[in-house]
Amino acid sequence: TQEKRNDLPWSRSKMLDGHLLLGWLSFTVIVNLLNLPGPTAAYFGLTGNEPLSILPLNSLPEENVGRAHYKLCDRLKLEKKQRRMCRRDPGVAETLREAITMSALECQYQFRFERWNCTLEGRHRANILKRGFKETAFLYAISSAGLTHAMAKACSAGRMERCTCDEAPDLENRKAWQWGGCGDNLKYANKFVKDFLGKRSNKDLRARVDMHNTNVGMKVIKAGVETTCKCHGVSGSCTVQTCWRQLLPFHEIGKQLKQRYETSIKVGSSTNEATGEGEISTGRSQQQQQQQQQQQPLPGLNDQIPRTMDLLHIEDSPSFCRPSKYSSGTAARKCYKDKNCDAICCGRGHNTQSREVTRPCQCQVRWCCYVECKQCTQREEVYTCKG
Repeated sequence: TQEKRNDLPWSRSKMLDGHLLLGWLSFTVIVNLLNLPGPTAAYFGLTGNEPLSILPLNSLPEENVGRAHYKLCDRLKLEKKQRRMCRRDPGVAETLREAITMSALECQYQFRFERWNCTLEGRHRANILKRGFKETAFLYAISSAGLTHAMAKACSAGRMERCTCDEAPDLENRKAWQWGGCGDNLKYANKFVKDFLGKRSNKDLRARVDMHNTNVGMKVIKAGVETTCKCHGVSGSCTVQTCWRQLLPFHEIGKQLKQRYETSIKVGSSTNEATGEGEISTGRSQQQQQQQQQQQPLPGLNDQIPRTMDLLHIEDSPSFCRPSKYSSGTAARKCYKDKNCDAICCGRGHNTQSREVTRPCQCQVRWCCYVECKQCTQREEVYTCKG
């Protein structure tokens, strides 16, 4: 009580007040830290923390080949649950590495003519992932798409112990069709990827946007399933067809995601007055929203994300023209005159170098399988952006 505290010596009273104040400040700081929206946890692939160059399995000693996938799982710097899923099937580790490689190569191919050419060095990639750019959206989408595609293919190729070919029961009822072949197991792949990536918090805008872009990558894979059939019968009469489902080539998936990157929608947070919950708004003008509402039905009050297959971003991207923490800039980048030099070089102009190149030419087929070519030397010009 205050009376008892007044009886204490002056130094002890002040010390008690100091301890109470320190305790209150510590509690306040902890509460504020808990209420702050934390950074979105990285998923996997180009959005994860794992190195993109991993030692091949065949570099390990032969006596350790049986558990070689354990070491590869550790190199990927996975979370606890992901590491457990990686270790339980020997085929998972190699499939994860294949997904990373495939996603990285496709990203670099799709952006080879852009100012941001999918720079994946650790520092640049990490800084981009901290922001909500269009490029961040693409990285999340291509990563989930790559993992889904690689897992479905690994099942049909017999590299997994826990999955095999797609059984596709919905094709069995079609007239004169007999299920056969070995289809890509998209059903197992989707289940694995959703479990592997796990559920993330959806309390802040950035987390919901990342989850949306991740789902877009998986949905593009699903929308690209094709049915391939092979005829059986006398003289090609095709009385019976053997059919199986296949995914589109991943290059086609990357092309579609690049198109969605070009039309990515910028979103912001807003509060629904009816529910008091945070929602995502597209940031379009009121007139544009009214025009869109005339074409599409109004979303429900509980919708927190636009029902769209478009990629979403929350921040405008930097120019990527000069060296920064997001890229090394475009100085000395190769470009193509009259195509993209003006855009990539950011108005700084370009240098022209002439060099001689020797290539095979005038090739002719000799006998059944031998091709004979001459070596032709020609001069070509190379254009690079000025610094």
